Amino acid sequence: MMLRPRQSLLVERSLAALNQHGNTLSIGPTGSGKTIMLSAVAGSMLVEPVAKACILTHRDELTQQNHVKFGRVNPGISTSIFDAKEKSWSGRATFAMVQTLSRDDHLDSIPGIDLLVVDEAHHAAAPGYRRVIDQVLTRNPKAHIFGVTATPSRGDGKGLREVFSNVADQIMLGELIASGHLVPPRTFVIDVGAQNELSCVRRTAADFDMNEVESILNKTLINDQVIKHWREKAHGRQTIVFCSTVAHADSVCQAFVKAGITAVLIHGELSSGERKSRLSEYESGCAQVVVNVAVLTEGYDFTPTSCVVLLRPSSHKSTLTQMIGRGLRTVDPVEFPNVAKTDCIVLDFGTATLMHGSLEQEVNLDGQLCNGEAPTKDCPSCHAIVPLACSECPLCGFVWTQEEIASGVLDDFVMTEIDLLKRSNFLWCDLFGYDDALMANGFTAWGGVFLMNGRWHAVGGGKNLQTRLLAVGDRTVCLARADDWLNENESADSAHKTRRWLSQPPTEKQMLYLPPELRCDFGLTRYQASALLSFQFNRSEIRRLVTSANDNYQEAA
Repeated sequence: MMLRPRQSLLVERSLAALNQHGNTLSIGPTGSGKTIMLSAVAGSMLVEPVAKACILTHRDELTQQNHVKFGRVNPGISTSIFDAKEKSWSGRATFAMVQTLSRDDHLDSIPGIDLLVVDEAHHAAAPGYRRVIDQVLTRNPKAHIFGVTATPSRGDGKGLREVFSNVADQIMLGELIASGHLVPPRTFVIDVGAQNELSCVRRTAADFDMNEVESILNKTLINDQVIKHWREKAHGRQTIVFCSTVAHADSVCQAFVKAGITAVLIHGELSSGERKSRLSEYESGCAQVVVNVAVLTEGYDFTPTSCVVLLRPSSHKSTLTQMIGRGLRTVDPVEFPNVAKTDCIVLDFGTATLMHGSLEQEVNLDGQLCNGEAPTKDCPSCHAIVPLACSECPLCGFVWTQEEIASGVLDDFVMTEIDLLKRSNFLWCDLFGYDDALMANGFTAWGGVFLMNGRWHAVGGGKNLQTRLLAVGDRTVCLARADDWLNENESADSAHKTRRWLSQPPTEKQMLYLPPELRCDFGLTRYQASALLSFQFNRSEIRRLVTSANDNYQEAA
């Protein structure tokens, strides 16, 4: 398995920061592949045969996910688990639950750790995490502390500066949209006559006063306007609505139902079973809208969601990013064969996007991939070293003004579509010269993107791999998914685009199987012949998958 080039860059920068500072935080939003990257960092730090690492999480599913993906990235490193069921330090990498490990009787069992990885590191300032971190450093003062998170800002406003002195790298949401790993948001800021009042709402220690927000937005006339604009701009889309309070959410949910739109209500006062039951209604399509209060902000992903409605402000940009991120993931066409998703509609009836700026206008240096160290700046509030592109300090929450951001070197950079054909680990071939069928090959797998009736389709296959449909939609999204398929199933040995043999003439065996018209192409290379043969040998299955998908999407439309 290989990392995307942008993932490799974050790993390099994280290792450099760990060597320099002994600790660092790296940030990657939804879709960036945080588990893969933290596994690569940990694997690199375990080069010494006696070195040990601990990967700390707060949820069972994260522990299992990290354990499985770590094994794929680092197949030669032994692992063990320390949680409520298993308590073993036998592996060189141990995956631990913080709730279990932070207990007094378990803290004493921690051996000498060389690297502690804190997943979802915005929790690192919490007491349970601090107990573990302090114990690790007591046992080994030279232990490295590495944190990864999508959203560094904590709800209680407590900074992470006491754990991390610097931020090694930050993959911006805009980068993942530009590279096709997320769909773009289309944001509509709609003033229903409440923006002036909302701009005066007082802030609490954690966020805006949501009771004040409710008193402003929870009105029948406003709820009717929400339904009206949703019907105009997002009718038919699976939708998540974010509200200020339970009473507000209940009113909004009733407004949708009264308008004949199936909707369910989710909030923290419901039992776990009831929440699962209502989410099941949403995910099965029985309900088109789910209205929630601070429950679906983090960690919930139902990829067919293609509309997010904001009926609350947010004092932290990271919270805004989390909410909108719920609708940005791409769709697996095998899991959801009739869902066509090319963007996410964001309907902001408050002031969140006005306050923080439209996400698709995010300015960043790394939209154009560059190697080496990330340009940095010092936070004037907590003095942490952070990437130059940060508009909000990930460690203390300090916010730079737009003028301060523009005063740097950032004004020469804008987010542009990333050319995956150049950035890919693999060499992509335009099979027929019309830019409507492209393929790339490894030793085991192949990936291709094909245009049919104005819609792109990604297909992947290989030796002992079932040929399957990977994505349907925009060209960039399909290229990203096909490229990921190759990364998942190949190694660095099969990917180098500069290998000399790639440009050599086709072999006699290749010539034997090539169509007669191509045998006279004296400019054909061995690699191009390989791509053409992969297409020829799999043509019928590729055609079946692409035609079937195209038919399904036409029926759904």
